[in-house]
Amino acid sequence: MKSHASTLLAEVRTFRQNHPDVRYVDLIALDIPGHFYGKRYPVEMLEKVAAGGPLKLPQNAVLLGTQGGLFKIGDYCFNDGDPDANRRLVPGTLKPVSWESQPLGQMLITSDGTEAPIEFEPREVLAKVLERLHHKGIHPVVAFELEFYLFDRKLDNGLPQYARDPLSNDADDQPNLHIERLSRFSQVLDDMAQTAKDQGIDITVITAELGPGQFEINFGHLDDGLRAADWAALFCRSTRGVALKHGYRASFMAKPYLQFPGSGMHVHVSLYDGAGNNLLAAHQQQPLRHAVAGCLELLPHCMPIFSPNHNAFRRLGGTVNAATRASWGFEDRDACVRIPESDPRNLRIEHRLASADANPYLVLAAILAGLEHGLEAKREPITPLNEDRTSGADFPLEMLDAVRAMQHHPVVRDKLGAEFVDVYCENKRQDHLAFQQEINAREYRWFL
Repeated sequence: MKSHASTLLAEVRTFRQNHPDVRYVDLIALDIPGHFYGKRYPVEMLEKVAAGGPLKLPQNAVLLGTQGGLFKIGDYCFNDGDPDANRRLVPGTLKPVSWESQPLGQMLITSDGTEAPIEFEPREVLAKVLERLHHKGIHPVVAFELEFYLFDRKLDNGLPQYARDPLSNDADDQPNLHIERLSRFSQVLDDMAQTAKDQGIDITVITAELGPGQFEINFGHLDDGLRAADWAALFCRSTRGVALKHGYRASFMAKPYLQFPGSGMHVHVSLYDGAGNNLLAAHQQQPLRHAVAGCLELLPHCMPIFSPNHNAFRRLGGTVNAATRASWGFEDRDACVRIPESDPRNLRIEHRLASADANPYLVLAAILAGLEHGLEAKREPITPLNEDRTSGADFPLEMLDAVRAMQHHPVVRDKLGAEFVDVYCENKRQDHLAFQQEINAREYRWFL
């Protein structure tokens, strides 16, 4: 414990030496909807925390709805006295913030690894899944890919406007995959990539996607699943900040335009044993087939995680490469679970169903739970799309149906934790109902 504290203390002191103008550090964690919450600490107080001092935040901050309000969930929020819960600093995540108007730092905090972790905290849910896999001799290697849209900074009566091409000042309103779009938006994209690298994130490939103002960023493969999800979460935060600095809005909203492709979160996962052998490639790839079968079996029961809000369900099946059924295939981007072409050493699955605004900790936890279940059950998957374009299993396409499918599924409750599943499903149910409590202009137009 002393060694851990001394490492953190050295990190904080080095940061202060390298950034003497930084007076405050944001201590942040991801809540259930995927938003950051936390506190802004004077940097000298951060030294005390790093040395072993207490760090407490309200436990129920994790339960905030999409709009920041609290819902009554069991005895949480209104019958529990709103207790504090211990958090700890995540080593290696203290970095400068370059997109704010004043010098600032930020650092991740978490309840996992504390004396009493919060069972429904997203990072803790993933930590438990990874710990269980490690005890079984299974070591995941993970890489995220995130799609997002750039919009003009100014909204038009609350509606997004196309990003302006910085060279022509025309709206980037044409869907295309042209490489020239990377050049035209290079100033903001380069800043996003460099800022992410300054946060310790390994940015690799940048792609201009099909939608107008839509791009994709790929991250490097990591043998630390928690850090891989940290990267995805931190990238969303920094990218929004950098976009505003350049006069844009960056959004990971799943389906901002009905007529254009939505934005997805693609997750590549391979599994290795302690000796570094790819478990999916053994025995003529039979474990791969079992893992795929497990993913597809649990997929319909994890839809509130993969599509965490009303808008995310709009993305499914509407346009390019977004399935409406649980399916798989080799080198097939229409499949929910794609097997990219690779050598046996790098054999992996690519899970393509989650929306870009999903919680990365929970998405990875659900994927790993499916892989684990498949390896245990040893069932054969359904026919791949390569052999039958109609192959697939139905999954819910509406939030309340999805919540019902998730809440009482025994394998999901066992793999992700019954307390988490109950809390998460009620959070999503309440969020969905709150979303319905507004009459919009279309409703008056139709029924007035």
